[in-house]
Amino acid sequence: MGTWTGGRNVRKEKLVYHGSNAVVQEPRILVNGYYKDFGYGFYCTSLIKQAKRWALTKRGESIVNCYTYVQNGDLNLCIFKEMTEEWLEFVVNCRRDREHRFDIVEGPMADDQIWDYVEDYISGNISKVAFWELVRFKYPTHQIAFCTEEALKTLYFEGSEVL
Repeated sequence: MGTWTGGRNVRKEKLVYHGSNAVVQEPRILVNGYYKDFGYGFYCTSLIKQAKRWALTKRGESIVNCYTYVQNGDLNLCIFKEMTEEWLEFVVNCRRDREHRFDIVEGPMADDQIWDYVEDYISGNISKVAFWELVRFKYPTHQIAFCTEEALKTLYFEGSEVL
């Protein structure tokens, strides 16, 4: 995960990346009917490799946008350091279009295979115990969702790269 810079009472910041088919100097929250792991938001990652994978899945050009994320202590954050039962229930609720109260949500991303297991769990095809057994050796990636307009104000565009 990205490393925070700055000490106590100093501005804390880190680089985050967004994979796209366009240069995104001014991030926006798009509500498009497709529910993601952490609900609607502008999704980034601290992992450049992950952002490149996202960019390569888009039609047209593949572009990685880079931002400085400056932590704002007034915002309501939810951070999952790993996949836990709380993370699973949060993802399930977001995928079912249940709103949450957080400005920013950060944590593991359910890749395609993990998401298949989540869907099996949601539909009742596997138990929670079976879900955890199946994902035990899977290694999710990282995502951070900026879910409100206030959250977007913590991002400062640094540049972009065409892949």
